[in-house]
Order: sequence, then C-alpha cells, then structure tokens
Amino acid sequence: MNEKALKILGVFFVLVVLLSICNKRERQPRSETTRAPQEQYNVNVQTVVSASEGLNLMAVGELLKQAQDGQEFERLLNSPNNGVNNLDLDEDGKVDYIFVTEYGDNRVKGFSLTTQPAAGEVQEIATIEVEKSGDQANVQVQGNEQIYGRNHYYHSSFGLMDFVILSWLFQPRPLFASPYGYNNYPDSYRPHNTTTAQNYRRAMNRTTQGSSFSSSTQSRVNANVRSPNAGKSATSVKAPLKNPTSSQRAFQARNPSQQVRSGGFGRQQSSSSTSRSTTRSSSVRRSAPSRSGGFSRGGK
Repeated sequence: MNEKALKILGVFFVLVVLLSICNKRERQPRSETTRAPQEQYNVNVQTVVSASEGLNLMAVGELLKQAQDGQEFERLLNSPNNGVNNLDLDEDGKVDYIFVTEYGDNRVKGFSLTTQPAAGEVQEIATIEVEKSGDQANVQVQGNEQIYGRNHYYHSSFGLMDFVILSWLFQPRPLFASPYGYNNYPDSYRPHNTTTAQNYRRAMNRTTQGSSFSSSTQSRVNANVRSPNAGKSATSVKAPLKNPTSSQRAFQARNPSQQVRSGGFGRQQSSSSTSRSTTRSSSVRRSAPSRSGGFSRGGK
C-alpha cells in the first residue's frame, strides 16, 4: 500500500472517530451536561424535625386524665418519666418546660400550655378545654396553629367518675396559674435532654394505644371562654413550624434549623468535589412577662 493510500485511510479513521463522539454527545440528555448539581437522598443524612413532633396532643389528653389538679398536670407534663414532652423550640437539645394556666367559667374550664424559649417570650403550644355536660365531660385539645397548623383538634368524652381532675376542676376556687417562668422552675425539676424523634414516636404509639381521643378539623366545645395566652408567639423559635408568622419566617431565614430526625432521610447537595447537607427551617416568638416564684436554675 503506497503512502497516498495510507494518508487517505488515516483521514477516514479520524473522521469516523469524530462522528462517533458527536453522535454520542447528541444522544446524551442536555440536562446531564448543563444542569446544576442535583439533590440526592442519602440515608446517612438526617432531616429536620417539625416542632409539632415534640408534643403528641393525644398523649397530652391522656395525661390530663391522670392529674388531680392543675399543679399536678404541670408536673406530669414536665416529668421525663412519662416522656410525653419532647418539645425543643430553641433546639438547644433540652426539653422545653411547659407552663400551665387555667381559664374558663362555670361550664367550661380550659388550660393554656405555654413555653418560654427566651427571657420575655411566650409561645402558646396548645389549649385543653373541658365542657361539663350532665354526668359527662367533653374534652377538646387544640394545637396552636403556628406549630400544628390550622384546625388541629383532638376530642374525647368521659364519665365524671373516669376523669379524676373533674372533682377539682369545677369546684369554687381561684384559677390555677403556674408560679414559674423562664429560668425559674420547681425545686424538683431538672432540665433533661430530648430523645430522638424516632424513639419519641415509638413511645407515643405505645402511650396512645387504645386512646379514646380522635382527631378532628373543627371545634366541638361550645365555649365563649378564651385563653389568656391566645395570640402570644415567640419570634426566635428554630424548630420548623407548620404555619409560622412573618416574623418567625424572617428569624428562621437568618437562623436555620439544625435539629435532625434520627434514622431519617435527608437531602444532600452533590458536586464534583464536595457535598453538603441542607436543612429546612421556619420559626416563631414574641414578648410576654415571665411569672415569678419557684427555684431558679439554668436552662429554659
């Protein structure tokens, strides 16, 4: 084969290779070559925990059945022994202390459950209203809409003999209000760490198994009473909320949530060199005076 023929074959071979490369690029989806680093799910990354997952309202209703008065109800809410409270709005790893304030009239009694994530701030978490009707008591637990979303209710009905607190609730006496406040707790109280969301859900499934409470999207208690803490919200909440106020959203945009769910799936940004996990946020807070009394110690 002469030199001219070899040159022709060489040029032909180069053209074949170039055509093959061009065809391969044309078959490849454009998004593969132009899109930004995609989000991938990684089982080793954990996802943020919604604030509503820190306090099971059905379990709160069951806890009220065990209390003899408002003071004992507050103690039960904050006891690590039953594990009902796993709330951590400021995400410091410690369970938030829940304060109880009673309100109502001769026919309907209510309890407002609040926390104080920071000095001078009050966040209402939920209300419980008990309506006495003959020898029955209709009980309604309503979650605060910032934390649980709008129209989040649990209802149940009890006989008077089945509801221990009723003998105290409707007798003539001053309304109960927690004497404690931010950084000021009972002598017997010790701040304690939160458990993982997975462990909490498992424990609450056991606690609420067979519960008479059922969920609803509307109120079933005909009450003209109003919680004294209605409308009170805290701006500096880090835990994600279902329906945050504008001030809560602004705070969370500057202070994204760092809380994660153990054993969950998280999102991870992938790139050619490094990958970083991302989290989602939303929050809340406003001002209200703390109550005095009790033993002062570090914590919330």
